[in-house]
Amino acid sequence: MRNISLKNGLTAIIREANPEDAPRLLRYIEQVSGESEFLTFGPGEFEITVEKEKEFIKSIKDIENALMILVELDGKIVGMLNFNGGTRPRTRHRGEFGISVLKDYWGHGIATAMLEYLIEWAKEHEILKIDLMVREDNERAIKLYEKLGFKREGHISRYFKLRKKFYGVIYMGLEL
Repeated sequence: MRNISLKNGLTAIIREANPEDAPRLLRYIEQVSGESEFLTFGPGEFEITVEKEKEFIKSIKDIENALMILVELDGKIVGMLNFNGGTRPRTRHRGEFGISVLKDYWGHGIATAMLEYLIEWAKEHEILKIDLMVREDNERAIKLYEKLGFKREGHISRYFKLRKKFYGVIYMGLEL
């Protein structure tokens, strides 16, 4: 757990998720899914019970190369990041993450703080490569990833389908 100073002068807490966070985390996921169309799911599409979410969080804590972190401001979850490393010996050194921040808190440095936390954690856990996929029109996120050293490595067309329109994704990676 660590404190982070936000661009608006407030202090938030960044920490690893615990099973007890499951109910609040599911509420957060439902809220954030309605605020951004850049996620792989929308409102009502993330169907999981509190018990299943508790089990999922516990399983992440039991895996050496997996991480789930939350950012809390005044006890409210305002951001989360989930990283999953490879499960086989040949891919255990790398993994992918998903990240989200409530729209009211965009531009306050929360995503940057979570990514810096992930990079530091990855170095301590022998992760040599961090990968991500980002929708090709999510310019704000792409700019952030590039600022932190991620490089464009490929493109997948027609990855998202939203209201009969397709969007591709850019595959990006950071070698540590």
